[in-house]
Amino acid sequence: MEPIILASGSLRRQEFFRLLGLPFSIMPPLIDETITPGADPRKAAENFSVKKIKKVMELLKGRIPAWICGADTVISVDKIIYGKPKDREDAGAMLSRLQGREHEVITAVALRNPDGVIDCRSVASTVSFARLSEKEIEWYLNTGEWQGVAGSYKIQGLASCFITGIKGSPSAVVGLPMNEFYAMLRKNGYPYGG
Repeated sequence: MEPIILASGSLRRQEFFRLLGLPFSIMPPLIDETITPGADPRKAAENFSVKKIKKVMELLKGRIPAWICGADTVISVDKIIYGKPKDREDAGAMLSRLQGREHEVITAVALRNPDGVIDCRSVASTVSFARLSEKEIEWYLNTGEWQGVAGSYKIQGLASCFITGIKGSPSAVVGLPMNEFYAMLRKNGYPYGG
């Protein structure tokens, strides 16, 4: 199988690539992840995924490999999009808004094939959070798990204690919609699966 550049520093996405047995290298690009107020959550996640691929292409300066994958996750509640928190205070504010209610987790994945075509798809899932006291939020903030993750929580970590339900794709909530990613590999001719 041909190697894929994973345009992401996400350990969760790396774990999914290992699970699939895909040869890959990591090249997390620094892009502007500022979310425009009123932006569509799905479009925001898709745009960031494609931007990551384009940034890797720019960094490689013409030495572009056949396959590049970018992905991004955003959280949406009350028509407001939440990405990664800026700091502990921002993380606490996000958790306060999410607790005791449902929110949408949108994960987009983009794949650049050898012909230079970028295929991009996104998946929306609904996550239900338990009610949290200020003390519980402080406890979670003290763990540091909120750093560098959309919505300020890791569903596959200690925050799983707070999740009362998921409607949709569990793998997309973690960071990579596996069913869609597999379909993209097959559609774009990557030699994987049957």
